[in-house]
Amino acid sequence: MNPRNFFAELKRRNVYKVAVAYAIVAWLLIQAASILFPTFEAPAWVMKVVVTAIIFGFPVALILAWAFELTPEGIKREKDVAPNESIARTTGRKLAGITVALAVIAAGLFAFQFLRSKSATTIPGITSTPSAASAGPISEKSVAVLPFENLSRDPENAFFASGIQDEILTRLAKIGALKVISRTSTQQYQSKPQSLTEIAKQLGVANILEGSVQKAGDRVRITVQLINALSDSHLWADTYDRKLIDTFGVESDVAQKIASSLEAQLTGSEQRAIAARPTENTEAYQLYLKGKFFWNKRTGDDLKAAADLFRQAAEVDPSYANAYAGLAQADLLIPVFGAGAPRDFFPKAKAAAERAIELDETSAEGHSALAMLLCFDFKFPASEAEFRRAIQLNPNYATAHHWFGNSLLVSLGRFDEGIREGERAVELDPLSLIINADLGSTFMIGRRYDEAIAQLRRTLALDGNFSYAHWNLGEALYLKGDVNAAIAEYEKARALDDDPEVLGLLGRAYAETGKREQALEILRKLQETGQNQYIRSYVYSLIYIGLGDKATAIEYLEKAREGFETPDTTWLKVDPLFDPLRSEPRFQQLVAKTFPQNAK
Repeated sequence: MNPRNFFAELKRRNVYKVAVAYAIVAWLLIQAASILFPTFEAPAWVMKVVVTAIIFGFPVALILAWAFELTPEGIKREKDVAPNESIARTTGRKLAGITVALAVIAAGLFAFQFLRSKSATTIPGITSTPSAASAGPISEKSVAVLPFENLSRDPENAFFASGIQDEILTRLAKIGALKVISRTSTQQYQSKPQSLTEIAKQLGVANILEGSVQKAGDRVRITVQLINALSDSHLWADTYDRKLIDTFGVESDVAQKIASSLEAQLTGSEQRAIAARPTENTEAYQLYLKGKFFWNKRTGDDLKAAADLFRQAAEVDPSYANAYAGLAQADLLIPVFGAGAPRDFFPKAKAAAERAIELDETSAEGHSALAMLLCFDFKFPASEAEFRRAIQLNPNYATAHHWFGNSLLVSLGRFDEGIREGERAVELDPLSLIINADLGSTFMIGRRYDEAIAQLRRTLALDGNFSYAHWNLGEALYLKGDVNAAIAEYEKARALDDDPEVLGLLGRAYAETGKREQALEILRKLQETGQNQYIRSYVYSLIYIGLGDKATAIEYLEKAREGFETPDTTWLKVDPLFDPLRSEPRFQQLVAKTFPQNAK
């Protein structure tokens, strides 16, 4: 056949139009499958079968278009159709119309997906970047431990299931070859309503460990399974029936099996760390697990309850290092959450941290608590050494990276390092509100206001009712010069949580926008509340700066220095909110006194 006649015949028989229509329909089918299959948790091979069938169907469709023709009597072989019976031209026009309609649908779907992908990483008015959890390829040596289901009849045993999850996670986190997501980010999946594939993508991991715990008397049944969530394949599963005190062996075995399944090589020190038995006392162990349960709630009252439980665990077993480390971290955070004065809790926290390290030098939690306390005491080189030791012992310990970046490195003005530590903490705990918000705070203290605003808005996208993020966003907007927008954020924060610091920031903004009487009313309210409740001196200083009374503002900062208030005083050299005071000789003397050159 003449090539020119051949191509003309292809056109007459509508082969070209069938090819275009098939390609558009195939694309639409693949897009629909990519949306629907994850929803119904279809295995990955189903998508492969669909794509393969579509590919092999293409030449079949072209052959059928060439060999057969539609006639008023139905489909006939092309060679059996007389020229006067052919309706190929009419069929071609209909096919062209259908193709155009399909093309419009495809274009609409493409535009929708493009806009949706833009909105997932962009907030109106700012340039955004993907979160650490979703940036870059996902490592096969990454795992998240989901909350364990409590199968015990007694709901009070929920703390025990939570504790088993926490202990397995802690052991895994000590394996440097693995990326292990922190507990804070996995807790929202308590009921696991989403598919494991979606959860894994949100957390930036390839593998999920899930399990259940059933406790009756001194017997425990623990069931676990490790799943590669991206391929929907089971890697390993087991059930353990043990005595209560033998659960340490279960936790160690689970960590070992996960490391083996993910082909993670363990060093000798890592093997010893995950095989350790922290206590042989059942009562102490249960008190410790209850303490961790309350510590993770992160409120002033819950932290006090946790400290009491950790203290009881240490009394039952005076050699239990984890109990002392938990006590140190609880007493450390109580003042931070406004539930007590630093001078009443920091000395006790330091004694507990030092005791934890004395009993177990490999306690990353003990080293982290001591590092924070040394920072608050302006002993920066010693603090840095403790932070680095904690991270060496537990590379996946998000709290150590978080505190190191947002406390010590910020205080020293080492903002790029602080931001890197904050970003690493977010990678390890991507859904933690406080870690995300404090990364924004680090950007802000480093005077990178646009990045601070973007990060804090990302935090609020996780939870729009997080008061701390609202007032930090307000502070970043204020420092950038948008005082009215800052006031709006402060007022949102105040409506959610009447935190004294929010009132201090709001009072300062009111004073600087001509609302002096409102600022004075906030000041009077704080002074009245302060007669019965601990309020940091820093809060008063903010309002007096806004009122233009620099002398009184500095006087309150001196009181903050004497009371070991933090991070208020450790940020004296770097916090932009103190800029109006920097030319004052008295403020300069306070900074020199607070940051002696020989601090160790």
